[in-house]
Amino acid sequence: MSVALDFQDFTKTDVVLDYGDSALLLQFDSTADVLAWTAALHSAALPGVVDIVPASHTVLVKLAAPRYRAGVRRRLTTLDVNPDAVQTRAPDGPADVVVDVIYDGPDLSEVAEHTGLSVAQVINAHTATPWVVGFGGSTPGFAYLLGGDPRLQVPRRAELRPVPAGSVALAGQFSGIYPRQWPGGWQVIGHTDALLWDLDRPDPALLTPGLSVRFRAA
Repeated sequence: MSVALDFQDFTKTDVVLDYGDSALLLQFDSTADVLAWTAALHSAALPGVVDIVPASHTVLVKLAAPRYRAGVRRRLTTLDVNPDAVQTRAPDGPADVVVDVIYDGPDLSEVAEHTGLSVAQVINAHTATPWVVGFGGSTPGFAYLLGGDPRLQVPRRAELRPVPAGSVALAGQFSGIYPRQWPGGWQVIGHTDALLWDLDRPDPALLTPGLSVRFRAA
């Protein structure tokens, strides 16, 4: 199924906003829509677009100069978006990346209480279902992982606190690993020694969009 959004729908619902004079911000109801539009924008290779930055419910389209904004807005009205082409769950078969985790996080018991699962069941749920990398953000090497066990959807913590590098955490529909110490509000359930960001690798990021990831209790 292919979807072409109407420009009038954009303007009436504020789905697309000017972001400064050299960017547009697209807003969506779901992460699946974000991923579908991100894929479509990359495929379209619109003139003047220099970067496409997806987040949970937005896509930031950075432009080379203000003069491209009107043209890109017009092209959005005819852009074909295929939501069925976007992988939001890991495919069958071996995972692209296996991450060994020691499940000793400070929020593990709280996650168990929130979900109604035992600690052992939380660990099993996190490891039994493979995840897929949706997009990156926050800091180099941080990836938002989708498609895990839906029972693990828990809210962010009310306040930020320093989160150590290697922390494995949950927030909403996502799981993620902190590449370095960073102020965070995700629920930390364990830690890993996996190197998430390494400038000596051809691709510094261990987890890139589209890869399947499986966590393994160490």
